[in-house]
Amino acid sequence: MENLIHTNKTFEKVSFIDKKVNNREFEDCIFKNCDFSNSDFSNNTFMDCEFIDCNLSMTQLAGTSLKTVHFRNCKLLGIQFQSCADFLFSVSFQDCALDYSSFANKKMPKTKFDSCSMKEVSFIGTHLNNSVFENCNLDNAVFNDTQLAGVDFRTAHNFKIDPEFNPMKKAKFSTQGIVGLLDKYDIKIE
Repeated sequence: MENLIHTNKTFEKVSFIDKKVNNREFEDCIFKNCDFSNSDFSNNTFMDCEFIDCNLSMTQLAGTSLKTVHFRNCKLLGIQFQSCADFLFSVSFQDCALDYSSFANKKMPKTKFDSCSMKEVSFIGTHLNNSVFENCNLDNAVFNDTQLAGVDFRTAHNFKIDPEFNPMKKAKFSTQGIVGLLDKYDIKIE
């Protein structure tokens, strides 16, 4: 990873714990079984990349571009995605642990979250229109001034969303999910 530009490469079992990897470009790259926890990946560009079975917990991404990046079965605990570059920001997550991460003020319509743990994730001011939370645990996730038009929450669970502070026209919920929309009223639904 010493080169400045990497194209069509696969990185396997790379361990860069507590290291700095800055000002690099990765295009069409695959990262498998890598550990980048507590590292500084600021000001990098990842385009059309995939992370599989990787640990990126507490990795710093200030100014980093994530352009069509897919994360599968990764640990992404405490990641501050709001510090990533906004231009062409596009991510998707499958079977990932995103607990304690933040997407505050990110524009990320049509984002797919599939079978992810998202405990205490911040979505304050986030634009999530037409996104999907498929079988995601949103326990104590924070939704405030979040654009949720057309978002699919039908199989998500443990969420609490106040419809008065989060526009959600045509959002989809299961009948069990209605409880998460009425939580502030402290009523019992049987």
